[in-house]
Amino acid sequence: MAERTSSSASSPPRPAPVTSLGGEMLAEFAGTGILILFGVGVVAQVVAGGVGEDQSIHWAWGLGVVFGVYVAGRTSGAHLNPAVTLALTVFKGFPARKVAPYVLAQFLGAFAAALLIRWVYADAIATVDPGTTFDTQGIFSTLPGEGVTIGTAFLDQVVGTAILVFLIFAVTEVRATAPGANLAPFIIGLIVVGIGMAWGSNAGYAINPARDFGPRLASFLTGYETAMREPGGAFYFWVPVVAPMIGGVLGGALYKVLVERHLPPLASADQPSGRVPTDD
Repeated sequence: MAERTSSSASSPPRPAPVTSLGGEMLAEFAGTGILILFGVGVVAQVVAGGVGEDQSIHWAWGLGVVFGVYVAGRTSGAHLNPAVTLALTVFKGFPARKVAPYVLAQFLGAFAAALLIRWVYADAIATVDPGTTFDTQGIFSTLPGEGVTIGTAFLDQVVGTAILVFLIFAVTEVRATAPGANLAPFIIGLIVVGIGMAWGSNAGYAINPARDFGPRLASFLTGYETAMREPGGAFYFWVPVVAPMIGGVLGGALYKVLVERHLPPLASADQPSGRVPTDD
């Protein structure tokens, strides 16, 4: 402490570093790419490589979230999900002017990572599914489960994403029992693991428009002609895009009404924060 005081007395204080929007976009691109490399990568290994099972899929998706947040958290806040970005804009003061750039970066990160997985696993996919059919389409994007209607899948994605955002708000709320900022990514990863275990069967728990549409487009451009449809032939790509956006806002609203407005004020402005940065 004495050393810090001496330093400040001999030189003017240094301004806090300012991250450019371009830097934040690169962080979102990289963080979302890491998420997809682990999440879509594990599904490719299970489906095309025959190694692993449902539990490995749930845990790898959760770890992908953990590592993606650690990559991007300091620079951009590590949204990695357009539904999270929208909810933070509506309820937490994230600048509206940054929504489109963040969403673009998230989509491009997911798209690029999925292309890499498609390339690396091309031989394995061609071995088990030379016609690139629905048998392996689930590697890249979600589909409704057997007997699940599009309406039910839509509702499932609204509910799953609402749970995700509700719990992210809870974990990063400094006035609640938030973990330290360095532990928050791990807890958020566990949230995704839990959602996968509890809400994975109806529609594959996309709960993230970029996570689903980026790899879906990558698969469509590399041979999966039915990538935008479900096995019954109806267009399905819009469900894991629209429903999570609705669910994210719903989850944020529920947290605001049920929890946030009843929390006590901060005792000190210097209280350690579990919040991942979300604004300027």
